[in-house]
Amino acid sequence: MNYKHKKGWIFLLLCPPLILAAVTFIVMWLWNCLLPGILGVKAITFWQAMGILILSKILFGGFHFGKGMRDFKERKMRQKMAELSPEEREKFKEVWRDRCSGGFFNKNNG
Repeated sequence: MNYKHKKGWIFLLLCPPLILAAVTFIVMWLWNCLLPGILGVKAITFWQAMGILILSKILFGGFHFGKGMRDFKERKMRQKMAELSPEEREKFKEVWRDRCSGGFFNKNNG
């Protein structure tokens, strides 16, 4: 195995936990500096700050650093569209044009 590749794997294994620890520390520091004075809440520990981050990820779906899955879906859709015949492509466009033409508030609910 090439030494250069070993370095890359070590980097990939160490970076995410270090980034998580850094972001957790920042959340804890901001919470403990701001919220006790503003809202009168207690200071939190490192693990409580990590829990808040995980809870916010679950509730709000944040932390999107990359476009990986979105790019995959877009490529897949482009591939499907390329495989359609011109008639099928035109029918697809017409169906979606009809679905999207009225706007959100102008659609009939029936």
